[in-house]
Amino acid sequence: MPFTIASTVTFEEEIKKSRFQAITSPVENEQEVKAFLELHKDISTTHQCWAWKIGHHVRFNDDGEPSGTAGRPILATIEGNDLTNIIVLVNRWYGGIKLGTGGLVRAYGGCAGQSLLLAEKIELIEKKKVHFQCTFSEWAILQYELRQQNIEFIEHYETDGVHVNALMQIHQIEPFAIKIQDLTRGRELLKIVKELNDE
Repeated sequence: MPFTIASTVTFEEEIKKSRFQAITSPVENEQEVKAFLELHKDISTTHQCWAWKIGHHVRFNDDGEPSGTAGRPILATIEGNDLTNIIVLVNRWYGGIKLGTGGLVRAYGGCAGQSLLLAEKIELIEKKKVHFQCTFSEWAILQYELRQQNIEFIEHYETDGVHVNALMQIHQIEPFAIKIQDLTRGRELLKIVKELNDE
């Protein structure tokens, strides 16, 4: 069962006069990754190394540290904790003492690992984007149902009725699809929107 984390956590430690700071955050997509990295851009650091995992997609960056000594150990920590939809950024402020490749691997991986120990793990519930349309009178009933189940949705009012995009947990899709079919007497269907990065 994949897990993610509930909220952003930060951990700091000093290793041989270098200061290391790990910032760990949940992310849903690559836009959120970019926004996170932009938000935490810090020109005072010597290196900003990171790794992220969303579903089966992974990326990591050594940001000038010797290849394989920073981004990969951070990613290994994420995967070792069975986490996904997460980014870990480790900032380093160089303190004048070289750590060597083994020391760097331990420092980056260790700092990332400590931040993950502070994070509250939550079970990742897979969601899918869905789309449906209905008449204005049907929308009152369906809107009530969406709100009852805490489903995120955006509605667009068109001349032919209401067009709705929603984000549903996997187990919510089938019962809601049946509800739409019953309410519209089979006229409308719930469609799952294919994501570009779907495997």
